[in-house]
Amino acid sequence: MIGTKKLAQVFGRIGLLSFGGPAAQIALMHRELVVERDWLTEAQFLRALSFCMLLPGPEAMQLATYAGWKQRGIVGGLIGGGLFVIPGAIVIGILALTYGAYGDLRWMQSLFLGVKAAVVIIVIEALIKVSKRALRRRNHYIIASVSFAALFVFAVPFPIVILCTALIGALQTTVEAPPTLVKLPWAHSAKIIAIGLLVWAAPIGFAAIFHQALLVEIGLFFSKLAVVTFGGAYAVLAYMTQAVVNTHEWLTTAQMMDALGLAETTPGPLILVTQFVGMMAGYAAGGIWEAIIAGALTLWVTFVPCFIWIFAGAPLIDWLEGRPKLTGALSAITAAVVGVIANLTVWFAMHVFFGEVRPITVGPIQTILPIWATIEILPIALGILAGFLLLNRHWGLPWVLLICAGLSLLTASQMQPL
Repeated sequence: MIGTKKLAQVFGRIGLLSFGGPAAQIALMHRELVVERDWLTEAQFLRALSFCMLLPGPEAMQLATYAGWKQRGIVGGLIGGGLFVIPGAIVIGILALTYGAYGDLRWMQSLFLGVKAAVVIIVIEALIKVSKRALRRRNHYIIASVSFAALFVFAVPFPIVILCTALIGALQTTVEAPPTLVKLPWAHSAKIIAIGLLVWAAPIGFAAIFHQALLVEIGLFFSKLAVVTFGGAYAVLAYMTQAVVNTHEWLTTAQMMDALGLAETTPGPLILVTQFVGMMAGYAAGGIWEAIIAGALTLWVTFVPCFIWIFAGAPLIDWLEGRPKLTGALSAITAAVVGVIANLTVWFAMHVFFGEVRPITVGPIQTILPIWATIEILPIALGILAGFLLLNRHWGLPWVLLICAGLSLLTASQMQPL
């Protein structure tokens, strides 16, 4: 059995090096856990990844939790998943407090203009990678196209899109599954779920007891988000942004895009963007300490469910093999995520490359269009540069973000004193 010290060393390294989104993070874990060590076999790794993609939440973080659980049970799972998140959470916390204090200064705004331009290309790159993996048959292309239209043209809520595609994928799969040879510990899993739900809800209950209305609102919103985050942070971002900007009014659209840019520069799952949002809402309401408490609560309600799903459902991973209907549902969800990311790409590009966009409502159509007179030359040029460096030259993500941010800051300083 692997010792906890060794687990901490390996998963600490993974957490510190987990830049570049889930594809890069999964590749890193494959090298560390399968190739360089025999902690998981190739078959175990792939089955675990498939299972994690069926769950809400960041699949890379859940995969790290499963790998730790496989070695040392719940303690190992807490080490694996926790160390995957903690380094990025610390960095995001520092950046959020800095942004709260200086985000209204022109040099900070110029710096993040370059980050925003690069983020558009990052999302395009994610779209390309997911498309290659997900769109294998004609019906996958249809699902992706319909999902994009439902989100961008008709503003159908994201959870409904995912639910419908999963149902379609399951119904289209007609092969009967063979009897499972794995005995499932239902009582043990039910106990973990019951205890986990109490632990998950406890901080919100304390906030309600002490009449902290904002903290209760933050806790409930991100708890709900944690159970609908299928397909990763990219897939749920548009849904989250709409609620954060328009419903709760915690951030502006520009601040929300800055939040994604910050999350892209840090290790760990991209869904750490929720921590930034929670901290900014707290900062606006009560300053630094309110921001810290709100950020900690956001982290808690975002990631505690991930541990619950893995600790309760890990025995299902071997059982998942030979279950075609679940595999069909996963395949359909993955195809729908292509449409979701395409929607996000268009949404981001409009807000970065144009000064203004306008909502369009005609019957069932609810979409947005750019105002062409407000086109922005600098972010377009930086986006082209980022596309060349990322897609053509295959530079590392941190370097591209740094270059685009630096050029944006330098250009702004030449145009006017900061």
